[in-house]
Amino acid sequence: MCCDVKRRFLLLYATQKGQAKAIAEEIWQQAGAHGLEADMHCMSEMDKYNLETEKDPVVIVISTTGTGDPPDTARKFVKKIQDAALPPDHFAHLQYGLLGLGDSEYTFFCNGGKTVDRRLQELGAQHFCNTGLADDCVGLELVVDPWIDGLWLALKEAFLLQKEKESMSSVADAASDSLSAAPCIVHKLNLSSKVQNLELGNEGVKSSELSQKLIDINLAASAGDTKPSLVHSVPSLSQSTLNIPALPPEYIEVQFQDTHGENPHLSSLISEGTTFEVPVTKAVQLTREDAIKTALLLELDIADTVFEYQPGDAFCVMCPNNVNEVEELLHVLGLSEKGEYFVSVKVKQGTKKKGAAHPQHIPERSTLKFILTWCLEIRAVPKKAFLRALVECTSDAGEKRRLQELCSRQGASDYTQFIRDSNVCLLDLLRAFPSCRPSLNLLIEHLPKLQARSYSVSSSNLYQPGKLWFVFNIVDFPACPARPVSRKGVCTGWLAELVAPLLHPNKNTLDTKRGSSSTEKISVFARPNNTFHLPADPSVPLIMVGAGTGISPFIGFLQHRQKLREEHTDWEFGETWLFFGCRHQDRDYLFKQLRCFLENGTLSHLKVCFSRDSSTAEAAPPKYVQDLIRLYAKEVARVLLKEKGYFYICGDKKHMADGVSDAVVDILSMAMETDKLEAMKMLAVLREARRYLQDVWS
Repeated sequence: MCCDVKRRFLLLYATQKGQAKAIAEEIWQQAGAHGLEADMHCMSEMDKYNLETEKDPVVIVISTTGTGDPPDTARKFVKKIQDAALPPDHFAHLQYGLLGLGDSEYTFFCNGGKTVDRRLQELGAQHFCNTGLADDCVGLELVVDPWIDGLWLALKEAFLLQKEKESMSSVADAASDSLSAAPCIVHKLNLSSKVQNLELGNEGVKSSELSQKLIDINLAASAGDTKPSLVHSVPSLSQSTLNIPALPPEYIEVQFQDTHGENPHLSSLISEGTTFEVPVTKAVQLTREDAIKTALLLELDIADTVFEYQPGDAFCVMCPNNVNEVEELLHVLGLSEKGEYFVSVKVKQGTKKKGAAHPQHIPERSTLKFILTWCLEIRAVPKKAFLRALVECTSDAGEKRRLQELCSRQGASDYTQFIRDSNVCLLDLLRAFPSCRPSLNLLIEHLPKLQARSYSVSSSNLYQPGKLWFVFNIVDFPACPARPVSRKGVCTGWLAELVAPLLHPNKNTLDTKRGSSSTEKISVFARPNNTFHLPADPSVPLIMVGAGTGISPFIGFLQHRQKLREEHTDWEFGETWLFFGCRHQDRDYLFKQLRCFLENGTLSHLKVCFSRDSSTAEAAPPKYVQDLIRLYAKEVARVLLKEKGYFYICGDKKHMADGVSDAVVDILSMAMETDKLEAMKMLAVLREARRYLQDVWS
């Protein structure tokens, strides 16, 4: 292909947390080295592109959010193409390739990408390469990297086909012959989220990649080291020529100002809705001290706000980074004296970054400590592009080489083991590689936005007006070889520390500021759930299945149902089942008062199991909720098939929800006297009818 004129393709991305945008930027950066020009836009910028008249190939990178929804930046686009009035040949002229991002821990894997892909196909658009579906559960790069590698050949072949069509457009017969041959030259990419063996020879090294020759040094490891670690590699990686990503262009400029002024209000950091600052009025530890996990119940006073919710809804808590980690980061960066200084963040003049813009989550003017505390996710696992940038900030040759290995194609398994799976963050890297001294602008460019954390509501506003309950486990990250420091979850650790005086007022008698009589406040905003609600018809029966803190939304369900029963004695109420499981009956049975709902008739059936308790019974009781519901297979089938009831699951997906789904499929198969495939189809019908609902997490 002639390289004098770069061929254009349209590059669209739709992102929720920045990953799809980062991948699109990587494609944009690599395009030039392949003699191509990527016209990159966010999918929401619909005034800057027009698929109805687009003649060039289109590349789409799109993530998934919530329970399988397209990201917010794709909603207008999806709504437009979902118009039922569009004819089936509306996009017949369009050639496209799509890369979807998702997490297989969730039920609707890559559904944002699948939704767009399916609809474009329905409207006549044609693939010029196969759709890639990248799984964040095992590592996006396992699909993203080979998909991008194959994209360039697929694009060039699409351009050849396009040129052939154009040159023969004046001769109808010749054009017909050309079109009939088209399918045999379209380059298809067969990708899965499985690890693939990629043989990268010299021919695979493009100008967008740097060929790093072996640096013959001792990586500060003893001669006896035979196993790799975060800071040490072994042959063959330590002796390999590396293909490392192109260096991302810098685009942020940071200027220190004075110490005068006020930081912006936290509400200015949120675009999702109205933020409310509400007091925490109650904190209860639901588990015993010797329980494996510590579960807390917090009560918020929302009486003086217009905050509204339904049982089953979720809401978000704005949380700061750990204060000690912020102080340590300032120290490592040599900026301890600058924490209270206001900084101005601007786009660097003359930057080569495509579409460089001021990050929306960084205030125009705030103190450095405010940015590191409230704006940047300093616990984020560093992406390979960040590691590549850190290479340039590292003076020690051995440390530089190891960082290059970790961001290289050849070091993919080391990256997964020592960075991704070990939950290593920037601070961990700076401890492990002490000669690495990144600039502040680099952190702002590469660290993602500090996301508010989502929690399920565990109460009913009808049952206790002006109050909101929620339940959570304090997340623990034990130390590991790659990260020798243990730590707690960003939000759960902060909340636990915040409410400690309410839990143990006697332990804070010397601290009058945080004594039991004080009221701490947190900032929250609503995140309504459009599906995980009680049936509109109270006579419809329902089955609830939860393990551990997965019982949380069902407490709200039962409170709400109890209040409705009290207020509407003439109403008919359907049968209610609750299957609950935990480790130990005496340590983490979170809501033993469930029996109160059973006694007053709100709950028809309560079935519980305890996975770690030993039993002396001749027939061992079921350990897990999926085993428990199998004991009541006839009743479950009756509720779902004959009485058109609802089925709710809340809890851990991998270790609970998937097992429950398998059990339900077996129950349906037996009740319908059919094979498992037909039962799975029935489960899909229940999902589609929103009678089989999940609120799960990984």
